[in-house]
Amino acid sequence: MVRNRLHEGGMRARRPQVKAGSQLSTCDRRDRVWRRRGERSAACNILQHDRFGSGSVMVWGGISLGGRAALHVLARGSLTAIRYRDEILRPLVRPYAGAVGPGFLLMQDNARPHVAGVCQQFLQDEGIDAMDWPARSPDLNPIEHIWDIMSRSIHQRHIAPQTVQELADALVQVWEEIPQETIRHLIRSNAQVL
Repeated sequence: MVRNRLHEGGMRARRPQVKAGSQLSTCDRRDRVWRRRGERSAACNILQHDRFGSGSVMVWGGISLGGRAALHVLARGSLTAIRYRDEILRPLVRPYAGAVGPGFLLMQDNARPHVAGVCQQFLQDEGIDAMDWPARSPDLNPIEHIWDIMSRSIHQRHIAPQTVQELADALVQVWEEIPQETIRHLIRSNAQVL
């Protein structure tokens, strides 16, 4: 096995040293480099990482056993209750709930925009039921596994996104490429835990 040979050569898997660079952030706590003791600062063991503030993308996505909503990339700025209602609930959740039909249940966490009065009122007015989410509970939403899959897929690309727009485009592509069977499996596994 390759790992055994590397160990015999005195090499161990370690987190890379992170250095500011010119690329969009691709640092992942799962990243590892194989190195010997004392080689931490060798150029080949340093991961380039950009620390500029505009290098992130906020997205929203919805999944169900039968499909998924389009991935929505939010423009700059923080997510407020008004933005959540106007950019997510009204144009995305409402039609998706209608397509799923009776029995649709919205699963979302207790983030402030989600539980704000304007959003709760909107859901009530539209007849959309939301699952009660206990405070300080572990995040059991299966979409968290999807975000992890997407993150790993982006980090494994041979050419990392260089701009925020390239990152947004890559995320949309990865979202669309996730097999529906993977989504079904995650939802069913999560239902067994609940």
